Order: sequence, then C-alpha cells, then structure tokens
Amino acid sequence: MSDEILFNPLLPEFHADPYPFYRRLREKEPIHQSPMGFWVLTRYEDCVAVLRDQRFGREEFQQMLSNVYGDDDSGKPQLPRSMLFRDPPDHTRLRALVSKAFTPRMIETMRDHIQEIVDRLLDRVQDAGRMDVMEDLAYPLPVTVICEMLGVPVEDHASIRGWSADIARSLDAIGLPSDQGIVERGRTARRSLAGYFRRLVPERRARPQHDLLSGLLAAEEQGDKLSQDEVIAMCLLLFIAGHETTVNLIGNGTLALLRHPDQMRKLQADPALIGNAVEELLRYDSPVQRTARIASVDAEVGGQPMPKGTMVITALGAANRDPAQFPEPDRFDASREPNRQFAFGSGVHMCLGAVLARLEGTIAIGRLVSRLDGLARDGAPERGGRARFRGFNRYPIAWETSR
Repeated sequence: MSDEILFNPLLPEFHADPYPFYRRLREKEPIHQSPMGFWVLTRYEDCVAVLRDQRFGREEFQQMLSNVYGDDDSGKPQLPRSMLFRDPPDHTRLRALVSKAFTPRMIETMRDHIQEIVDRLLDRVQDAGRMDVMEDLAYPLPVTVICEMLGVPVEDHASIRGWSADIARSLDAIGLPSDQGIVERGRTARRSLAGYFRRLVPERRARPQHDLLSGLLAAEEQGDKLSQDEVIAMCLLLFIAGHETTVNLIGNGTLALLRHPDQMRKLQADPALIGNAVEELLRYDSPVQRTARIASVDAEVGGQPMPKGTMVITALGAANRDPAQFPEPDRFDASREPNRQFAFGSGVHMCLGAVLARLEGTIAIGRLVSRLDGLARDGAPERGGRARFRGFNRYPIAWETSR
C-alpha cells in the first residue's frame, strides 16, 4: 500500500468502511506521517495521551477556520472563536458559562421529555410499517432538544437544522482538500445561523425566558465577560455539536443492530442492557471518527518528535478498535465490559454534550427496538460522504405491523 492509501479520508472506499484502513495503518505505521502534511495516530494509548496533553491544543486552528469560512467586509473574523478553538484559560472560562446546563443532574431532568419526543416521532410512523431512520427520528430528536434548550421557536427548527447540517459537512475542509461547493454552503450557512441569533439575542435580552440563551446573556450581564458575539458563537457551536453526534449514534446504531440480529434479540430480551449497548455502539462505529490538535511547543508522541506547529489527527474510530484495549475489537457485543471507549474525545475538549447525546441515543434506540417488531432494512441506505462525522443521509427501515 502507498502512503496515500494508508490514510486518505477522501476515498469513497474509506467513507464506506474506514476500519480496514485503520487496521492496516495501525499494524504498519501507528504513528503515520501523511503526505497531506499531518500525523495520524491510530493506537488507543497514543490518542488518549495527545488528547489529555495540554501541549497539544486547538488555538492554532483559527487560521484554518478563517480560510474555510472567510472574514467579513472589514477583513475581521465574522465571529470570535468558539470555545472549540480556544485553549485554557479562555476555554475554561467559556466552558464554565455553559457547562451548568449539561451536568448529569440537569440532563437527567430531561429524560421524561426526551422520551415523549421519541414516542411522538415513533407514533407518527408506527402504523405505516416503514420510515427513514435519519429523517423521521435521528435528525428531529436532537434538533428539537437543542432548539428547546436555547429557546428557538418551533417554526424555525427546519431552517436551523439545515444550516447546522451544512456547517457540519464543511468542517471536513479544515486541513484537507475539499469540494468548494460544500465549503461555500458551509460559509453561507454559518452566516445565516449567526444572523439568526443576532436577531434573536435582542429579543431575549428584552424578554428573558427560562432557556439557555437567556442564561448565557444573563451571565454576560453579571460580569462574566461573555460578549454578545461570544454568545452567538456559543450558540452556533451548541447547534452543530448538539445534534451531529446523536444523529450519527442513532443511525450507526440501527445499522449495527440490524447487522447483528443476535445482539438485537439480546437487547430486546433484556432492556436493561441498553446502557452497555450504547457504549458499544459508540465504540464499534464511532459517530465522530477523528479530532485534531496542534503542538503548541516541541513535544513527542510514542518517541516520535512533534515540533511546535505540527498537526496531529487522533483517529477515534481507529483507537476504539485497538485490540490492545478491546479484545476482538471488530466484534459487536452489546454486553461488552469493560468498555473504555472515548467516542466523545478526552481531556479539556471532551464533548460538552456527551451526557445529553448518551441519553438521547439510549432512549431513541431503546424505544426503537422495543416498540417495533421485525426490524429490517427497507432499501439502500445513503452514506453521508464525510470522514470526520460518520453517518447516513438516509436509512430506510421497515417492521411488522398488525395490518
């Protein structure tokens, strides 16, 4: 295999099934210098080490982000960097302002309402005997939840969802050659979403509500130094990150269960296994396949020098299939224990919404397998065509009805 084949996330074959590529790369060259100019890590131990090492940060991605999304007419960035592209102490300050809404205790209070949303979505399709998992469940659930958290009116949910999806697709352009049409749609969507919140923020400031947006504005007014543009940048991040992982968890999880009917039956026979099953689904086909860091000082990984400015990709999907950490890593086992998967990353930038995504995925997949008998694929699924976020655009399924 050439270096290009060892890690080339632009290949259609890679999008279809990256795991054979990861396995070959981990066996051949686990710390791999790509011809594209960055390093790729595929061992669990190396990935965790980098993600927890604050010498590898995200500040330096700002220029790449500007190259993708462009600046305003004055030549300045359209919005300040979100906390996703800041390191401590700025990252610590910004995360503290929003993290209160995502604590396990706060998320647990949403359980009953999330189940109501899931049941309502399944009620709409149950008698039909078929649905598109993505269109009818995986997309509307997290978008509805995050819209409600931020106080976005229901009539605006569809627009928000479309903009968020276009921005998420464009993130593959950071550090990689990309389709300029996708980049331009992402740029347009980011401006549209930012413009939407610029219009909504004054309304919330004048008439605060019991929602996260009002809370962020109140924190700013109490001297926590969160500017209006920082509030808007935070909202953009929450919408993109707040739905992408859950969408792919539900879609990829449905695929895994349909491909492993013995595990589906095990879960149906013992619904208490759903927590273990979701952890295994996150490990087996990780919704976010990779994240990246840039060395802020000279460092090394596994004995390999990484000079300041080096970009390092931690392949989460590969690390979650590392046989040194997971026995029989290519086997899906809904009752696997222990399971120290890290599909949500690790370290200071670990996904803020991990608890919420787990809860949404647990309820959605649990209700799907308990309510619908004889689940089966109903036509060809369509992959999303992205390497960073692994998921589907459409996934039609069918089930038995009483008709």
